[in-house]
Amino acid sequence: MDSTATGNDPAGLDECRVDAVDVHAFEVPTDGPDGREQDGTLEWDSTTMVLVRVHAGGTCGLGYTYGDVSVAAFAESLLAPLLKDQPVASPPALWHRMERQIRNAGRPGVGAMAVSAVDVALWDLKARLLDLPLVHVLPAFHDRVPVYGSGGFTNYPLDRLAEQLGAWTDQGIPRVKLKTSREPERDPQRLTAVRKAVGDAPEIFTDANGALSRKEALYWARRFHEEWDVRWFEEPVSSADLEGLRTLREQGPGRLEIAAGEYAYTTQDFTNLVEGPAVDCLQADVTRCGGITGVLETAGLAAAHHLDLSAHCAPALSAHAFCAVRRLRHLEYFHDHVRVERLLFDGTLSPDGGALRPDPSRPGLGLDVKWPDAERYRVYGSRKA
Repeated sequence: MDSTATGNDPAGLDECRVDAVDVHAFEVPTDGPDGREQDGTLEWDSTTMVLVRVHAGGTCGLGYTYGDVSVAAFAESLLAPLLKDQPVASPPALWHRMERQIRNAGRPGVGAMAVSAVDVALWDLKARLLDLPLVHVLPAFHDRVPVYGSGGFTNYPLDRLAEQLGAWTDQGIPRVKLKTSREPERDPQRLTAVRKAVGDAPEIFTDANGALSRKEALYWARRFHEEWDVRWFEEPVSSADLEGLRTLREQGPGRLEIAAGEYAYTTQDFTNLVEGPAVDCLQADVTRCGGITGVLETAGLAAAHHLDLSAHCAPALSAHAFCAVRRLRHLEYFHDHVRVERLLFDGTLSPDGGALRPDPSRPGLGLDVKWPDAERYRVYGSRKA
């Protein structure tokens, strides 16, 4: 059967075992100028989603990550065989098995992303078998997740930049983010256009994607805050430069928060960021940090260090997962991922009152693949009858 809920008796969940796993990848071109998008350190022309489906008990759960198509091959060769005939009642137990399986193959990066996609699929499967929305299966603290609009790529002309961020505030989203620092001398004009478009009340966030040196970042942190009232500076230096992040956090403007964590793949990566600490607000990406099980572990670490946790991208997944984060800050409503998820799935969420609220009437993540639409973008796998 496909991914619709069966309403199975929950008492049978303990006896339910994985029948099959299938892996797919879809590459969707960007809609940026000349088909390209840029941030402070990278340029790209497409976004690739790696989709994993886990079948058990006549039901199918789905999960995904964003990365190179090689993540699909990794998941199919190392993780799919491991899951065959395994019980599905406890996704964290299978997560632990997968973490051990990938030890020598490469745990950070591609390995963690593959595990993340499978882990999400296992949680989605469990919720569908129980005929419950995933948010009701997780230890939820919230029923919705505040969002901020994110895009504002460095190669956008000023009119498109202003139009995109202004449209989010017009929808009632009270915070927006633009990419900066690829050509720092252009940022004053860009920020002025954004502030004019959104007005005085909305918060403006910036993201350098690690493009600046420590001294450059400190200079721009002060200017961003003093001239445009920027309240969030993401990866002003590389997230690997822990000392640089600490310097920015300690010496930058008091009301300008330093954020990082989207490239944390393991618990130790997050530990390195919170000890010190190196950030004012920690970020985690459910498609990179070990899936929903990884988010739950990271949420406990953040709370223990008195830090809020912000969701990086993948809004259709993060809206459920981050309801289970006690010290929740917000979710990045990222332009590229919103486009891809709407193209490939039915059941995606739209912001309401500046937040995403999981649909309690739909089991699991509430997502169903739009196969006829997805096939034109396929770069890996095949749909079996």
